[in-house]
Amino acid sequence: MTSKIINMADRIKDEEDRLLESMFESAPIADDGFSKQVVARVRRKLLLRQLTLPIAAAIGGLIAFKPAAGLITAVYRILIGMPNDLVASATSNLPSLQLIVTGALILLATLLSLNMLEE
Repeated sequence: MTSKIINMADRIKDEEDRLLESMFESAPIADDGFSKQVVARVRRKLLLRQLTLPIAAAIGGLIAFKPAAGLITAVYRILIGMPNDLVASATSNLPSLQLIVTGALILLATLLSLNMLEE
């Protein structure tokens, strides 16, 4: 099934349209496989670019695994060795949840109002 729009466009063609179509209608130029080589080279470079970042991230993750595991173990040992009253006194100095939520809402309202002023 063809579209009516395409059929109407074919019927409405004027002389210039027909002349342009005849100028650009030609057999493909023989290039002895040059086009295929260019396309293959572009695809290879694209694949290389797409694989470079994930491979580099995986290698970096493998290199950083052992030091990160050692750091986590050291922090865990320090936290286990801390006296309980020190942890309780540190958490008592933190702001309350109500204060944090209120500050977040004020920040959100400020950002929204600034965004509305820009428009």
